[in-house]
Amino acid sequence: MFGRREPVPFAFVAEADRFRSNITPPPRERLSVSQKAGRWLMGLTIVAGLVGSLVIGTPALTVDRPDSHPQQSQASQNH
Repeated sequence: MFGRREPVPFAFVAEADRFRSNITPPPRERLSVSQKAGRWLMGLTIVAGLVGSLVIGTPALTVDRPDSHPQQSQASQNH
């Protein structure tokens, strides 16, 4: 690294990336079967909701041509 021209007031911040701790974190607890099933079910629910909204919303995004569905009012049929 390059030398600094002025001293850093918080030298410990500059050296934080070189710090090594001798304390190891505790091991992660394993998920229970019910927690795994709950996460899987939540993911499945989210995916099903996205797919369902896509299936329901797709017909609303289609463009209808005006000449394919001629609409006439009852008043124009009587005259």
